[in-house]
Amino acid sequence: MEYLSVSQYAQQNGLPDRTVRNWCKEGKIPGAFLSGKTWNIPIETTIPTKTKFKESPLLERLREEKEGQIRGGIYHRTQIDLTYNSNHIEGSRLTHEQTRYIFDTHTIGVTDENINVNDILETVNHFRCIDLIIERTEERLSERLVKELHRILKSSTSDSRKPWFNVGEYKKLPNEVGGMETCPPEEVHHQMKSLLSSYHSKKEKNLEDLLDFHQQFEKIHPFQDGNGRVGRLILFKECLANNIVPFIITEELKLFYYRGLREWDHAPGYLTDTCLTAQDHFKSLLEYFKIRY
Repeated sequence: MEYLSVSQYAQQNGLPDRTVRNWCKEGKIPGAFLSGKTWNIPIETTIPTKTKFKESPLLERLREEKEGQIRGGIYHRTQIDLTYNSNHIEGSRLTHEQTRYIFDTHTIGVTDENINVNDILETVNHFRCIDLIIERTEERLSERLVKELHRILKSSTSDSRKPWFNVGEYKKLPNEVGGMETCPPEEVHHQMKSLLSSYHSKKEKNLEDLLDFHQQFEKIHPFQDGNGRVGRLILFKECLANNIVPFIITEELKLFYYRGLREWDHAPGYLTDTCLTAQDHFKSLLEYFKIRY
């Protein structure tokens, strides 16, 4: 019988080495055995079957209301609140009411002020991103999925017509965030792969694990622009995937949120407390809509 090493098996199945090594230790790969310090895996062994994903009451309701195109429920509220707040943090000048109008009518309505076309496009695109994370909550977070969110978010915007902007792919040019340096373009793939591998090595993830991933993602800043919104979409998705009550960072919490990201390495409590406050607000919504959590 032919055998594969951990690295060969991981590469063949698109998995992190650490995940495969943990599966071997936990006896999840039939026929795998240790020879010295090296695991040997039968070449025809398939990926271990995962435990069936169980929808939370919130995810179940989000999917039902999305499918039924129900207005006035938690899906409707999430689409508008998450899109408005996440875009507003990044400089969009659309109001909450304009965001609602676009979602409800697919038009911008009559206005006396000039509206940036990119703000409108990114609002519509953000609605699509939320649909994607609801539809594919249980999908394992990957570089491909992260890039897909970015591609959808920036689709048809003026940035998408700039060859150097690289929509749906990692950045080509160095950038910074809040005056701080970020990961050089040539190192993004390696750092993202390492971050995802470390994240997926955790068998059960709690809120702190998700916030740690979010902070490191924003520190890498893998895209030319749109990193904050993609990062917060991922955070919302992973809350749903791990049965953690999600949350929305509002204008009132923005400065605390930014401070929390900056000081995470030595004072993680700032970001944690900010997100717990936001989570309490979302819990109030769940109670209003009578959704268990």
